[in-house]
Amino acid sequence: MNELVIRDADVIDGTGTPSYRADVAVRDGRIVSIVKEAAAAGCQRPTGTRVLDAEGLALSPGFIDMHAHSDLALLRDPDHSAKAAQGVTLEVLGQDGLSYAPVDDRTLAEVRRAITGWNGDGSDLDFDWRTVGEYLDRLDRGIAVNAAYLVPQGTVRMHVVGWDDRPATEAELNRMRRLVAEGMEQGAVGMSSGLTYTPGMYAENAELTELCRVVAAYNGYYCPHHRSYGAGALEAYQEMVALTREAGCALHLAHATMNFGVNKGRAPELLTLLDEALDAGSDISLDTYPYTPGSTTLVAMLPSWASEGGPEAALTRLRDDATAERIRHHLEEIGSDGNHRVPMDWNTIEISGVTDPGLAAHVGRRLDGWETARRLLVEDRLGSTILHHVGHEENVRAIMRHRVHTGGSDGILQGYRPHPRAYGTFPEYLGKYARDEGVLTLEECVAHLTSRPAARLRLPDRGLVKEGYTADLVLFDPNTVAAGSTYETPRTLPVGIPHVLIAGRFVIEDGKRTNALAGRAIRRTAG
Repeated sequence: MNELVIRDADVIDGTGTPSYRADVAVRDGRIVSIVKEAAAAGCQRPTGTRVLDAEGLALSPGFIDMHAHSDLALLRDPDHSAKAAQGVTLEVLGQDGLSYAPVDDRTLAEVRRAITGWNGDGSDLDFDWRTVGEYLDRLDRGIAVNAAYLVPQGTVRMHVVGWDDRPATEAELNRMRRLVAEGMEQGAVGMSSGLTYTPGMYAENAELTELCRVVAAYNGYYCPHHRSYGAGALEAYQEMVALTREAGCALHLAHATMNFGVNKGRAPELLTLLDEALDAGSDISLDTYPYTPGSTTLVAMLPSWASEGGPEAALTRLRDDATAERIRHHLEEIGSDGNHRVPMDWNTIEISGVTDPGLAAHVGRRLDGWETARRLLVEDRLGSTILHHVGHEENVRAIMRHRVHTGGSDGILQGYRPHPRAYGTFPEYLGKYARDEGVLTLEECVAHLTSRPAARLRLPDRGLVKEGYTADLVLFDPNTVAAGSTYETPRTLPVGIPHVLIAGRFVIEDGKRTNALAGRAIRRTAG
């Protein structure tokens, strides 16, 4: 007996082809039958323990968030409606080169400190893992949505080389190779880098190429936050294309934007670069979120030399007047590598979160200069997060149309006023950019959010509404689906997504979160 029959749904199956009316039956966590135009054809309709009337609703595969920062949120928050309510059924973690495995005790303490602004310090959690495999096993105890993991190159470098801005020795490179290989063997789907974040950005291209060769040997992909989204952005993209071509490794470009005034209207140049590489045989994909501001930590804006040695060394430099003046000079007059080599315009920086509640008055305000930024960095011990208002709508629209585009929220869930992308990316694509603006058809949009990322992740049975596939499914109203989150109220949940299933289990039912912890770790598929 089927456990569930979804009747009279408008199936948007993830292929990008036109939708069709069908009954869809689910049993043992999988789609077991699809009967097209069942009512009109007068044929035998599937029956089940539960029949859900989906008249007026679209049925699609679950959405895959290709760039998520839920590494600790999935463990501390069983509800996790931030993603589940959007129809996200799988998140890719370990992004931007910094996460919590593989580590030893020293590295764990340092990475927790370094990305407190992204994930909190984790003092509410038991870090009972050290390896990638142990972290994935921890996720397998039950989480809100599925999760895949990238080996974080910055954490690997922190583990082996520390916070020194220097080339790795051959022995250190060999050790990093081993850590990446072990992570891949234990189930990681690829490797990430944050090449404007210390200490990962201290790696030279030759080092990155060698690590990418390891990833390629396991049919994984490299996901870099590359060296600039501002001045020299096109050269930075080309650098990653050339590096992965040499390594023979698939490339997935993280939050592939063209930001700052120097790149206004230049998305077509990026897309031409990518099309030429694709036509020459490179394996490339990318993700974006449908908003113009970015979001990260305030400390990430500093020149990389200011953070050499780790967070305490950075604070010591900030407290020293002469060194702080040198940092200001690099930020405001030269353009720091942390600010993508563009001279700082403090009015583009809005504080979105602080770790010290006593500093909450800063949240929602634009910075008025270096001294305010310096004081906040010191008083909040580098934990402040920001919205960075440097994007361009015409670039966002052009890039989301591209043939290898996928969706990624880059959602930071911490902070008093996080970026609304964390709670709104997927309904924003469906409601604003597909239905209202017509930038994509609804069928194209769903394909960008489902089958394309599933193909990048080499998932053999997800990303399509297809018989035999896992029943990770979303039912949404194409006429009303919309993001609820705004810059003023960023934690408001979306509307128009009444049902979300993972492996046939309802995680959102009638618009409300159930108590199901249906998510598990999704490990690399061999071959």
